[in-house]
Amino acid sequence: MLLSKLTRLLKEHKTKNFQDVDITGMSYNSQLTKKGDIFLCIRGEMSDGHKYAQDAVDKGAAAIFCEEELNINCPQIIVKDTKRTMAAIAAAFYNEPSKELNLIGVTGTNGKTTVTHLIQKILEENNEKCALIGTLGYKLSSTDKYKDAKHTTPQPPELQRDLRLMADSGIKNVVIEVSSHSLEQNRVGFCCFNGAVFTNLTQDHLDYHITMRNYFKAKAILFENLKEGDFAVINADDEYAEDFISVIPEGVKIYKYGVKNNADIKAENIDFSVDGAKLTVSFNSKSREITLHLNGMFSVYNALAAFAAAIAMGIDDNVIIKALENTKSVAGRFEIVSKRPLVIVDYAHTPDGLENVLKAARELTPKTSNLICLFGCGGDRDTTKRPKMGKIADNLADKVVVTSDNPRSEDPQLIISDIMAGIKTVDTQRIFVEPDRREAIKFLKAISNPEDVIVIAGKGHEDYQILKNETIHFDDREEARNVFCSV
Repeated sequence: MLLSKLTRLLKEHKTKNFQDVDITGMSYNSQLTKKGDIFLCIRGEMSDGHKYAQDAVDKGAAAIFCEEELNINCPQIIVKDTKRTMAAIAAAFYNEPSKELNLIGVTGTNGKTTVTHLIQKILEENNEKCALIGTLGYKLSSTDKYKDAKHTTPQPPELQRDLRLMADSGIKNVVIEVSSHSLEQNRVGFCCFNGAVFTNLTQDHLDYHITMRNYFKAKAILFENLKEGDFAVINADDEYAEDFISVIPEGVKIYKYGVKNNADIKAENIDFSVDGAKLTVSFNSKSREITLHLNGMFSVYNALAAFAAAIAMGIDDNVIIKALENTKSVAGRFEIVSKRPLVIVDYAHTPDGLENVLKAARELTPKTSNLICLFGCGGDRDTTKRPKMGKIADNLADKVVVTSDNPRSEDPQLIISDIMAGIKTVDTQRIFVEPDRREAIKFLKAISNPEDVIVIAGKGHEDYQILKNETIHFDDREEARNVFCSV
């Protein structure tokens, strides 16, 4: 593709050393730059791509997109914000693949991964191909293996490349987790969404967004950009429901789901057991019973969100119910790795997420047994949620083991101190501290009985731990199986 075809998309830009060179790829990491690539100079939190532009040219970059003129002999396109410009360029370079797809975006603090997987299962049960992009990676079908996507929502070059791959593979449906960061940073800019799903909004990422209002505004971008004929699925029980509804353009069909408030798709008569949940779903003047293999009230909401999205797409309720009933747990989401004691690994890493998973686990805990919670908090992230999560664990669990999560550059002991600030009384018979996560999981055996329920929260599906100077292999599920008998 000629450089001029890409520059014609830009309303405001300047050029230096312009030549209409042929572009064969895109890069924003000089180490990965190949001959014929555009190199985009991105200013991030830790580095500035402008410093690596010469290195990219040395590796064969054919042109540079930058925010300031550089003393480099190479075609330069100077724009106000390369991070935002990147989305437009990537979409054009890959010939706007989202226009060829039924693209469904799922956003919210918790539940995105499960909801996207459920929607994929429903569409496949309806004999339609559906690809998925999200926290676990991307895959072209539910039976495909995950391929690493680096971020919950990939950067524009990777995202548009993957969407083009999916469109060219004959796939007509793609469901994608859309993070607040990706919306704020315009990663999904120039993606044409046909539907959007809102799960919930609770505290997370305030190290980035600073306030909950800013967090909401970032999430709301997905709904503001819907078009007439698209659909929006909204959790009617969430306190931000009306705020999201208020930004949805006219002509977009709204479907509300919930348990407590008036909703188009509503769950009633909910009963939980170790095997899952039974409930009645009311919709379109009908009532149907569903038996889920997923557990906890949060799983009921996730199933309702997927149910509502499927109804919005015109899928028959028999197909929807069959898909939901055949779906097992999603990796690292209330995943049972041992039954005596019952050991549950979950990705819960926010106050709301931890509260939800502990309440769900309490439903499965015999009255004469203990609910034990092991968790930590990530380093270099929102510090204000740490004491809140300590308080939640203290209030809802009988025994608490505080440990490390992904400490990153922070001292694990200082993170633990922040968590401990939320614990009312440090009773040494029920509150324990072990910074080494592997040792902490081993310690669970010493403080548990076969009838107890143990929740290992925070990392879920992750098979790594990010330390100060290295990233090591670490999987909560593997560690728990090493300690307890596997299922």
